Amino acid sequence: MPTPESDPYPYPAASEIPYFSSIGETYLAPTPLRDLKKTRPLRVLSEADFDFWQTYGYVVVKEAIPAEAAARLLEFAWDFQGLDPNDPESWYSEDRRFRSALDQELHIYGFVEAYHHQLIWDSRQSARVYDAFVDVWDCEELWVTLDRLNLNPPNIRDRDRAHIAPTDKGFDIELHWDVDTTLATPPQRVQGIIALDDTRPDHGGFQCSPELFHRFEHWKSGQPEDRDPIRPDADRAEYPVVRPQLAAGDLLIWNGLLAHGVARNTSERGVRAVQYLSMMPALESNRELTESRVDSWRHLRTPDWNKTLVGDARKHESLRYETATLNDLGRKLLGLESWSGPTPAPSTGEARCTQSA
Repeated sequence: MPTPESDPYPYPAASEIPYFSSIGETYLAPTPLRDLKKTRPLRVLSEADFDFWQTYGYVVVKEAIPAEAAARLLEFAWDFQGLDPNDPESWYSEDRRFRSALDQELHIYGFVEAYHHQLIWDSRQSARVYDAFVDVWDCEELWVTLDRLNLNPPNIRDRDRAHIAPTDKGFDIELHWDVDTTLATPPQRVQGIIALDDTRPDHGGFQCSPELFHRFEHWKSGQPEDRDPIRPDADRAEYPVVRPQLAAGDLLIWNGLLAHGVARNTSERGVRAVQYLSMMPALESNRELTESRVDSWRHLRTPDWNKTLVGDARKHESLRYETATLNDLGRKLLGLESWSGPTPAPSTGEARCTQSA
């Protein structure tokens, strides 16, 4: 599963570039997103939404995509894996062979290894989704993450989390941070999901500790110096873990400094289904990264930005589908076209958009 980068980022002290990244996943900025002062008018979020985002580390955008589009994506997720939504027996396979321990974990967690189907790209190039990320970054020149879907049926049999050896430190699917919170200057990261069905309390799914985000500095002051950088040890009575309610088509955006995780599915036959989708400042000057993204889209290759993206072992999506059609926004969000005309010369991973303290 994803782990934060622990090495220092090569951020030039004298630089006036507001967002900098060497990997296109986490960013250094002179002003943390929770303290950012808007320079652009809000497009989708209300003032109350933006205040909640900065105070508690997440925000829900209602009807980011139509419920009908979410339903089509859910149908695709079932079909891609060869599962029958009306036959729970098809959701499990006791004799399934796994390529690695990671492959087994991804199966248990319900990840769907498709990245470039047209329906997935339709969500990515939705103007309402894009505008929501413009609001939280205060930046128009964004790239979209090349990520996948999640379809998590009840966690029993070969999808039982008991098959994953528990650990005392490091990544924990139940609750974790996406960045190293012990760094003097934690990098900025934004993530998001679009619900493909309505959430239910026993279906598991996204959970988080908004009060810990809100009072992080207070909590941190009482912690030992050698505390776990990505797994919080917080009193849940004082810092409750909550599960935001989402309807099909809703977008949830969260800050990487929000402790969050995925609760297990304890229902009898309910399913948690989402599309992972986020946006971040475009790194057009990084030609290698740009070309890798475009090549992944054009040839339906498994993206290489995260080691947990493994591709489908049975029949890869490149053998099933055609290259997705992109609209004008999608071409820029991929990196196929520059936000300002011709693609800049190679550089070190600087983003162009401005940010005010």
